[in-house]
Amino acid sequence: MNGSPHTVHGVHVTMLQHLKEGLCEAGAEVTSQDVYKLDIKPCLGCFSCWSHTPGRCVQDDDMRTLLSTIAQSDILVLATPVYVDGMTGPMKTLLDRYVPLLKGRFEIRDGHCRHPLREGVKTGKLVLVSAAGFTEMDNFEPLVTHVKAACKNMGREFAGAILRPYGWYIPHLKRRGHPVDSVFEAIKAAGVHLAKDENIPEYVLNEISRDLVTREEVVKVINSHYEQFE
Repeated sequence: MNGSPHTVHGVHVTMLQHLKEGLCEAGAEVTSQDVYKLDIKPCLGCFSCWSHTPGRCVQDDDMRTLLSTIAQSDILVLATPVYVDGMTGPMKTLLDRYVPLLKGRFEIRDGHCRHPLREGVKTGKLVLVSAAGFTEMDNFEPLVTHVKAACKNMGREFAGAILRPYGWYIPHLKRRGHPVDSVFEAIKAAGVHLAKDENIPEYVLNEISRDLVTREEVVKVINSHYEQFE
């Protein structure tokens, strides 16, 4: 699920392409969706999907088809840039509309109140893919914490976060001949590990997020661009 507004070019498109390459190379079947192109209305909070129309939302939009795809997925990949310390609005709306796959009643799971999954809904894994504008890795912390919490409510195992700071700068570095290909090769390798039902090794995640240039260079480049509009 590409939750970035950029659906043709951009760092998230490139990251997902390499992840898909690795998944397919290891034998996975991959279905891709651009969330911004879908008609997904906000949740009404009516809870009809728990009572009057169990398992079915009263809204007739793209989420109806998407829910059945999600329910049968072994691995769900959520890709989103960091927007105001979290995910994009359309991606959050998609997660809000996940509710029909759950039952309204409570169960105690791992010592915590949760909603049980409906019959036929796979537990599976969930992977986060994200690029941020800033250079520091702690900018991802609120988003990662949110997605981990969502996994518990969705009954999915959090299988890792593929994170890239100052993602916007990657295409510029590549055009300058800077050796950035190892980052994308590592993302492909992450896909291979996931398809084989393996954990993504720490060294692979570290290669994806490693410093390519100094923070001072990143600040200088972004400031030289935006100061002309001030």
